[in-house]
Amino acid sequence: MNANPIRPTIPLDQPGKAHGFLRLPHSRNDSAWGSVMIPVTVIANGAGPTALLTGANHGDEYEGPIALQTLAWEIEPAEVSGRIIIIPYLNFPAFRAGTRVSPIDQVNMNRAFPGRPDGTVSQKIASYVNDVLLPMADIVLDFHSGGKTLDFLPYAAAHYLDDKDQEAACVAAVRAFGAPYAMMMREIDAVGMLDTAAEQQGKVFVTTELGGGGTATARSAGIATRGARNLLRHAGILSGGLEMRGESQMLDMPGDDCFHFATRDGLLQPLADLGDPVRAGQPIARIWPADRSGIAPTEVPANRDGILAARHFPGLVQGGDCLAVIAVLV
Repeated sequence: MNANPIRPTIPLDQPGKAHGFLRLPHSRNDSAWGSVMIPVTVIANGAGPTALLTGANHGDEYEGPIALQTLAWEIEPAEVSGRIIIIPYLNFPAFRAGTRVSPIDQVNMNRAFPGRPDGTVSQKIASYVNDVLLPMADIVLDFHSGGKTLDFLPYAAAHYLDDKDQEAACVAAVRAFGAPYAMMMREIDAVGMLDTAAEQQGKVFVTTELGGGGTATARSAGIATRGARNLLRHAGILSGGLEMRGESQMLDMPGDDCFHFATRDGLLQPLADLGDPVRAGQPIARIWPADRSGIAPTEVPANRDGILAARHFPGLVQGGDCLAVIAVLV
């Protein structure tokens, strides 16, 4: 098996606090012996669990990077029992470009796991996480939000797992995160996700959706930062008590009918906003023709009762775009 070419510029197993890079050799037209330099911080002190915290798995999602930069700057080793590995910009090329997928290889990193050590840039990063970093970790937090094309109610999420003890540990961590909402999440396609890779290795795994639209707000960044600290305290890695702002409202995505997709291109008119209750059959959006007037819109009815948990963000849609997700309050 080929060895992964990524090398850390700092030790990952020494006490103290160190800032450095995961250096990935990458030969390109403007730098024959160049590298992709992925920032990493390690904070370690004494015995205890290891947490792996990652942001910008998709490069246009910003709450995670803001929270992780804050933690990397503020947390000191004296506050830690164990180890925290912080990677604010996991898909660094995509983060620099402000895009969902890497501009180098057009790969969606969150569909590239377990990766390939001899593959493209994104596949090599995924392979390093899968083969080197995940085995070190006891608990994993991978931040997400809606990026440029979706907007979400702010929630932390766990998945349904065959191992119910592992699932219960993930749900407890989600509740400790303390976002306004907590989701039992169903993926459209879980193949190749960091989520799946971590869960298959038996880790306690938490993900999030904390807003969207290709930006962050003071509120969403605050939820991310506070939630990451709460998760570390829940794991016994960071000193101090949980900072909760009320109990998370529990949401469920019980079936594929939670997802609603556009069947045509056009101008999107939302008929319900995030958090609004909806009933099955109720129109939740219209799609107007984008090239002429005087033609009736296509109405999109709700597939089920629930609340609107996610919506398409740009004003124009294409056939096949996810328009909305309806979740159920538990």
